Amino acid sequence: MIRQSTFSWGKLTIQFMCIVIGVASLYPIVWMVASSFKDSSQVFVSAHSLIPEVWNFSNYSNGWRGFAGITFGTFFTNTIIIVCTAVLGTIISCSLVAYGFARVKFKFKGFWFGTVMLTLLLPGQIVQIPQYIIFHQMGWVNTFLPLIVPSFFGSAFFVFLLMQFIRTLPYELDEAAKIDGCSRFGIFSRIILPLIKPALVTAAIFEFYWSWDNFFGALIYLGKPQLYTVSVALRLFADPSSGTDWSAMFAMATLSLIPPILVFFVFQRYIVEGISTTGLKG
Repeated sequence: MIRQSTFSWGKLTIQFMCIVIGVASLYPIVWMVASSFKDSSQVFVSAHSLIPEVWNFSNYSNGWRGFAGITFGTFFTNTIIIVCTAVLGTIISCSLVAYGFARVKFKFKGFWFGTVMLTLLLPGQIVQIPQYIIFHQMGWVNTFLPLIVPSFFGSAFFVFLLMQFIRTLPYELDEAAKIDGCSRFGIFSRIILPLIKPALVTAAIFEFYWSWDNFFGALIYLGKPQLYTVSVALRLFADPSSGTDWSAMFAMATLSLIPPILVFFVFQRYIVEGISTTGLKG
């Protein structure tokens, strides 16, 4: 009886701590959503209160107007084009490379795989300047290409994720497909891809999040307002020389959270399945 009572109190304590941590993590988002309905002058004056004194729904319409005749519809469209294309490129390139490392035998395979993994240790800031010089010489600055094309050349993290998932699949499936006359690419497209769907969705979701939040890349490569993404456009609300429309900024920031949240809740079961089954077999 003593052990049962101790276990119950311990479980209750853990659940209480999880609730406290969850509330603390969600509070900034709740505060931002509440501030999007306040007058701009009252955002920080009544920062302690989550309930606005006067609900101002016009902040969303004011923020949606954007800047210089460019509405936030354009910024959202630019972001969706970049994100969807980058996700497609990541899935295609990383799945092909992962299949090659997991199933194809070739010379110096260990060396090339080690080289790919070493790129994970390379900080992104180191390659930022050389990449900008290359893209500038190619005339890609002020286009979406610098934010899209690199995704078609693979990512070490996703290659490793997908490769570990492919290794959990029995090799007998490949041999059976070969006996039936299936080519190497046929095995990849008809056998491997359908079976690694959870890992592919997991990689797509992570790439979606990272591309959606890519502020620095969009800032240095996109110099024209009509090409701005949502993350860069939100920064334009801050104007130290005159005044910042905080309410409109928070309103558009709230709208920018909707796509990532929807993606997470729709595909969350694939995230858990993809991560939990990755790395079970070395």
